[in-house]
Amino acid sequence: MKEFKQLEAWFITGSQHLYGEETLKKVAGHSKIISKAFNDAATIPVKVVFKPTVKSPEEIYAICQEANSSANCIGVITWMHTFSPAKMWINGLKILQKPLCHLHTQFNRDIPWSDIDMDFMNLNQSAHGDREFGFIMTRMHKRRKVIVGHWQSESVQQQINTWSRAAAAWHDWQGARFVRFGDNMRFVAVTDGDKVEAEMKFGYSVNTHGVGDLVNMINKVTEKQIDNLCIQYNEEYKLAASLKNGEENYASLREAAKIELGLRKFLKEGNFKGFTDTFEDLHGMTQLPGIAAQRLMADGYGFAAEGDWKTAALVRAMKVMATGLKGGNSFMEDYTYHFDPKNEMVLGSHMLEICPSIAKNKPSCEIHPLGIGGKADPVRLVFNVNGGEALNASIIDMGNRFRLLVSEVKAVAPEKDLPKLPVARVLWKPYPDMSTGCAAWILAGGAHHTCFSQNLTPEHLEDFADMAGIEVVFIDKETKLRDFKNQLRWNELSMR
Repeated sequence: MKEFKQLEAWFITGSQHLYGEETLKKVAGHSKIISKAFNDAATIPVKVVFKPTVKSPEEIYAICQEANSSANCIGVITWMHTFSPAKMWINGLKILQKPLCHLHTQFNRDIPWSDIDMDFMNLNQSAHGDREFGFIMTRMHKRRKVIVGHWQSESVQQQINTWSRAAAAWHDWQGARFVRFGDNMRFVAVTDGDKVEAEMKFGYSVNTHGVGDLVNMINKVTEKQIDNLCIQYNEEYKLAASLKNGEENYASLREAAKIELGLRKFLKEGNFKGFTDTFEDLHGMTQLPGIAAQRLMADGYGFAAEGDWKTAALVRAMKVMATGLKGGNSFMEDYTYHFDPKNEMVLGSHMLEICPSIAKNKPSCEIHPLGIGGKADPVRLVFNVNGGEALNASIIDMGNRFRLLVSEVKAVAPEKDLPKLPVARVLWKPYPDMSTGCAAWILAGGAHHTCFSQNLTPEHLEDFADMAGIEVVFIDKETKLRDFKNQLRWNELSMR
């Protein structure tokens, strides 16, 4: 994934002409200091750009229009240093299409007890100026993030970090293209959905290409390219003995490399940010892409199996959000359960395609039968995953809206070896407990496909859902099923 420094969050301060030029100069000076501090902060990954103080409806409209048309602007951070009458903001907010973060702060941290006078009070009015601004956004039903605290505090800067990562992912979705090789897995409901509504709501498009289009690209791969990638496999992974040069399955490794090279070229030439495939439609392909899907995910592409385009897009978004953070994000599936009353757990995995960004140690490159799809044995990376706090997220189509479901979990190391399980895998304990966590997921209509994250928090996804204007539901340590069911009912009524 690319770093964020080419992306910009604009710092916009509101005031008015009432206070005179001397006060407005001080407002601008304070705003420059704050925006520079944010821009220099290691915590905040994007470039924070100071913008001149806006003091009239015309200036506000112009800056919102400029933000909309800027290719690098991913959102705006607003602050009312003085009182900025909110009717001035109506037309600007009506047209603003970029995410908005309302920073409720003030330049000074402390009240200057011995020196405070009316000049100080007239200059430092954010305590009520931001309330005026907040009212008009609430009146206009404008979704935004509100951050409260002194601008130098670690907590405030960390919240801006979280918001900016979500804004970067939202920015990445606008105009993004995802390709579906083949269609949805036959008869499956949750992985399907309304692609037209998704493009209107989210900004990305999903279109199908026949597997034959991909096969044509795969067949153009040269032997030299395959040689080089097989060498790379051998260097980066623990290559199974049968896959080594001259051994019985070396041809299968070469076929896997050929598929990866063709798939990678197809995605690059089509400017796609993610893809789906399905084992039910592999005409012309020797094996289902295993290591290819895993490595492409590790490079930042979104992926989901069986035509699940919503999860592929979410995997991409979560990878963008997590750029530069320790840990990884991967396509995932709740596969099977461990119902030991003293140690209940979920085993997460998939047939092949788990991203090595979440691997505990150096993955092993192996070949095994798939047992489904009727194709040759596919090559894949096999590994365990570190324990620790994590989450699973899923976007589902509820018919009249999209719902983002987020479940906090605690990943745990396998208690025993899994010598006969030939796939990457992770174990986790759902919060608040196995029974409540799984029941809540099912009651909310959560999919069996998710994005598993080691490095994002519910706050990242809450900010992202607000930017998308969609429902978000959380399952966490505080979840109680009776309250959770009521929340789902209330959401249903409020979002009709």
